[in-house]
Amino acid sequence: MSTDYGRQIANHLLQIKAIRLNAKNPFTWASGIKSPIYCDNRISLSYPYVRNDIKLALANASTLFPSFDVVAGVATAGIPHGTLLADILGLPFVYVRSKAKKHGRRNLIEGKLTMGQRVLVVEDLISTGGSSMQAITALQEAKAEIVGLLAIFTYEMDFASSRFEEHHIQVETLTNYTTLMEVAMEENYIDSDDLKLLKSWRESPSKWGDAVKR
Repeated sequence: MSTDYGRQIANHLLQIKAIRLNAKNPFTWASGIKSPIYCDNRISLSYPYVRNDIKLALANASTLFPSFDVVAGVATAGIPHGTLLADILGLPFVYVRSKAKKHGRRNLIEGKLTMGQRVLVVEDLISTGGSSMQAITALQEAKAEIVGLLAIFTYEMDFASSRFEEHHIQVETLTNYTTLMEVAMEENYIDSDDLKLLKSWRESPSKWGDAVKR
């Protein structure tokens, strides 16, 4: 995506508080990582002008991938954005559960997916890359061909990038951590002390919480 569009999306997410920054009282992720930033792109669905800009940006970014037949959302947060993208492109949509249902047909992938179809996977954000790769693996086991992964936001963690590179997965995002910090500073969401802490987290996310305690 262009830098200008990335800045616009970052600004939207900050304005509607889809992204919250708190360097002095960090959040704790499900993985146990302490973080000065928390992103919840589902909030964008409640703001039509933001939702529309994200939908158009996703459609634009989808042209960066080889051609595909199906859009697949990663449950749960990737489902609405993937649906919006599939709708604007006029393509079929499926979604991938975090685990198979325990009743009925016990599906892991919901929707009609045919062996050999080319699939673009949609996530709301990329942190460690674990949920994305889990969904990609499920789709590959269903004999789908993955053309890539498209997300709204990435924390730009090195181990996530390495994970996707190892599996030869093309990844594109609408905006990222670096752009977000720039916009947050320019628009006075954070001060220079916050920026230093946020940059230090970016350098070593898994160790940052312990360093801050000291």
